[in-house]
Amino acid sequence: MANSRITPYRNGPYLIRGDFTLVDQDGEEIETRRRTIALCRCGASRTKPFCDGTHKTIGFRAQSGSGDGERGRPA
Repeated sequence: MANSRITPYRNGPYLIRGDFTLVDQDGEEIETRRRTIALCRCGASRTKPFCDGTHKTIGFRAQSGSGDGERGRPA
């Protein structure tokens, strides 16, 4: 079983760490070259699906968790 962790960063990207395979909607593998990557969450990156830091310049805002203050519970 793959050991990976996905962390949504407050006002930033999803950080993926560990062993994982990233695929597009057709199931084709997207080469990552690293064990840690940042995926765009703001929709404005010029290097989608990867984060290029644009979220900082556009003022993207999003919480890190579910936002309800209860960890581990679905929103």
